[in-house]
Amino acid sequence: MSFDSLILSVYLVTDAGQCLAAGRSVADTVADAVRSGVRSVQVRAKDASGATFLDDVTAVAAAIASVPGAEECALIVNDRVDVALAAHALGVRIAGVHVGQGDLPASVVRAILWPGALIGVSAATPDQIRAAELYADYLGIGPLRDTATKPDADPALGLTRVAELAAGTRLPSVTIGGVVPGDLPGLRAAGLAGAAVVSGICAAADPGEAARHYLARWQQEVAA
Repeated sequence: MSFDSLILSVYLVTDAGQCLAAGRSVADTVADAVRSGVRSVQVRAKDASGATFLDDVTAVAAAIASVPGAEECALIVNDRVDVALAAHALGVRIAGVHVGQGDLPASVVRAILWPGALIGVSAATPDQIRAAELYADYLGIGPLRDTATKPDADPALGLTRVAELAAGTRLPSVTIGGVVPGDLPGLRAAGLAGAAVVSGICAAADPGEAARHYLARWQQEVAA
């Protein structure tokens, strides 16, 4: 599989609780971020029922479609392959799914998804990366830092280790976990394809402005 990994530079991962606390819906948050240039969005709803998750995905897809020029934006479903398949069957424009180490194996996901679907896999060790490389289109390597957004996450790897793991794979990689705008020049210099951002956009007072800040920092060179 191949795709334009440039869309991963600032990869929004949604959190309904944070969006609600900031006074917005997930769909409104996504629309603001996409309007500001974000081109990859993962809908994550760990505790939602299948029906609720499907409604969320449909609403986010509609929000993306409402933004002129956002046709290339990739909408990814977190974990729930069944929800992604249901959305695809209903004609919702879904790019694919992202799975973790405790979800369905990437080999199984590849076998049951539609042709051309994207698969992202979370990985934190060389063995996990090697297994994912056979079926995935990109990797999520992390967490970069410890974060309350995902309490069951593995221990933080830190930038040096994330960069080492990313350098050891042919796949484009993003990192996640407490990523702040100031991290992005270093991540880009280390060879990563981007950063997945949750709180930095979902909890921001102005998600569009936050997204623009992340995107601008991605373009900056590392200070000498």
